[in-house]
Amino acid sequence: MTSVQVDVKGRVAHLREQISRHDQLYYVRSSPELTDAEYDALIRELRAIEEEHPELVTPESPTQRVSGVPADGFDEVAHRLPMLSLGNAFDGEELVAWHSRVAEQLEVDQFDMLSELKFDGLAVSLTYENGVLTRGATRGNGLVGEDVTANLRTVRSIPLSLGSSEVPAILEVRGEVIFPKSKFEEFNRLREAQGLPTYVNPRNTASGSLRQLDPHMTAERPLDIFIYSVGYREGGSVPDNQRDSLEYLGELGFKVNEYNRIFSTVREVLDWYKRWRDEFHDLDYGCDGLVVKVNRFDYQRHLGDVGREPRWAIAYKFPAEQAVTVLRDVKFNVGRTGTINPYAVLEPVHVSGVTVKQATLHNEDYITSRDLRIGDRVVVERAGEVIPQVVRPLTELRTGVELGVTMPSSCPNCEQPVVRREGEAMSYCTNASCPAQLIRMIEHFVSRGAMDIEGLGVKQGGALISAGLLKDVADIYTLHEYRDGLVEMERMAEKSVSNLLAAIDTSKNQSLARVLVALGIPFVGGEVAGILARHFGTMKAMRQASVDELVVINGIGPKIAESVHSYFVQESNALVVDKLQLAGVNMVEESVQSSGGTSLVGLRFVVTGRLPNYSRSEIQDKIKDLGGAVSGSVSKRTDYVVAGEGGGSKLADAQELEVNVLSEDEFERLIELGRDLFEEER
Repeated sequence: MTSVQVDVKGRVAHLREQISRHDQLYYVRSSPELTDAEYDALIRELRAIEEEHPELVTPESPTQRVSGVPADGFDEVAHRLPMLSLGNAFDGEELVAWHSRVAEQLEVDQFDMLSELKFDGLAVSLTYENGVLTRGATRGNGLVGEDVTANLRTVRSIPLSLGSSEVPAILEVRGEVIFPKSKFEEFNRLREAQGLPTYVNPRNTASGSLRQLDPHMTAERPLDIFIYSVGYREGGSVPDNQRDSLEYLGELGFKVNEYNRIFSTVREVLDWYKRWRDEFHDLDYGCDGLVVKVNRFDYQRHLGDVGREPRWAIAYKFPAEQAVTVLRDVKFNVGRTGTINPYAVLEPVHVSGVTVKQATLHNEDYITSRDLRIGDRVVVERAGEVIPQVVRPLTELRTGVELGVTMPSSCPNCEQPVVRREGEAMSYCTNASCPAQLIRMIEHFVSRGAMDIEGLGVKQGGALISAGLLKDVADIYTLHEYRDGLVEMERMAEKSVSNLLAAIDTSKNQSLARVLVALGIPFVGGEVAGILARHFGTMKAMRQASVDELVVINGIGPKIAESVHSYFVQESNALVVDKLQLAGVNMVEESVQSSGGTSLVGLRFVVTGRLPNYSRSEIQDKIKDLGGAVSGSVSKRTDYVVAGEGGGSKLADAQELEVNVLSEDEFERLIELGRDLFEEER
């Protein structure tokens, strides 16, 4: 290597270091030291050298933030650790209840909590390998997201490389991409001046910007990010609590929000909430509440998760924004279970950054209890900042021309009779073959959280029903027999038909839990489906279960047990499941297929204390995977209590009721031998 080459490499390294430093000062710390012209001069010099010496270009170079080639689409990527969603508290009582549950499970009276602002943006994960950004992904469904690395590289507050030599070999961090309000307003003014349509709100624009196929489009939008946690890592070490980990992330060069506070009592959190409830509108970014987290990571591991929500954190939401508008009409649609669902047709009104034209009215009782009338001026809000609903009428503004709401006596789709069952709030279409029901059932069956069949939307489903090709959801798996006819249908070109049939074939391998979700059994969502699939292992065993056998499963109450049993004994449903099985749809839980693990079938466990090698959620999942059930309290029906350090009251209950208590090692031995041999060995 010549001295000239050495000098060029040295200059490139120096320029990159300086540009990265000034990116940090400007985009992360808001304390620039250079003018725009001085900064641009550094970028131009680096770009000129790299153009002359392309062998020196590296992915982490500041000139490589924007790639040159638009993508055809986004690949799916599995998160190494799930990106969990948060449970919500909407008032002080719910926050106090959460604190009490956590204190009871930790068996302490008091624990430190970190309060952070809850950003209204798009959650993402960033993965660094040896300090270099290698992947950025959206949250997606929490388990699988979309690879948007090229777009995230354009966000100037995201470092392309980390300066510290002590960073873990693999470090994944989580954060929220936002579109600052001031930048959003400026962006819209520019579009308006160019004669282009403006965008409605910063959050949706941030989300859409990250899903642009051309990174140049994303780069034109001044997105920002706040990093709020460490996810997966390999090697190295990180602090043992949330507050210190945020400081650590800031030291690595990430942008961390400054409004984080540590508290030891609920009263302090409530006071902090009251302050922000009155001031959050003044922030330059969307914020819809506080996130309250147990500060210590060992406590977090001990608490674990329930479903896809951590027990150790909760979102304490600010009150929903409300607006006043006119209730123009009440219309009705048909749900997949035949429910007749009323909804409000509203004079368009702006609520929480979105134009609302319709809102849910839930059921007949909701309408009558509020005395809603067509023509009323009504208060509207977006419940949980998502679903618009009518809160109440402003009766003092009535003029006397308002009209009462009458529930239909016949189905708005098939015109068959409507009935309201005793003890229920909903009215139902009595026609089991109602086309509207079938369309909604198909829409649910093919959705991402169920069988995940792309290319079969509401319009295609309606056309297939009209053509007589779909009489139930199982008929989806016979569509390959009508390939030529499908190609001739409107909106179904050769390629789209091929893609649809391939997606249908792939869906046969979905997990048993997803198949259960797809069936649309009332009260059976993802979490309940997982419990049932792990417990029974096969669809056959589940179909044969009685209500009594279902209700004893931890997490399955009487209402769910009755619903599941009623579904499978109904002849039309049994026929659909039989047809799915004949079509080759998977009917066996993966853990049963792969391991045959049934060593804990029929056994009921309680877990207490802190275990050396398991978090609470890990050991509970293991018990369920092997056919056992987990309860939150000790009773005479409990077979074993697995106890670690600080077992507390549950350990005392076990001793009083003479329930077998196991150490972690004994629990592992029970799994290895099975109950009979284990008890014999003891």
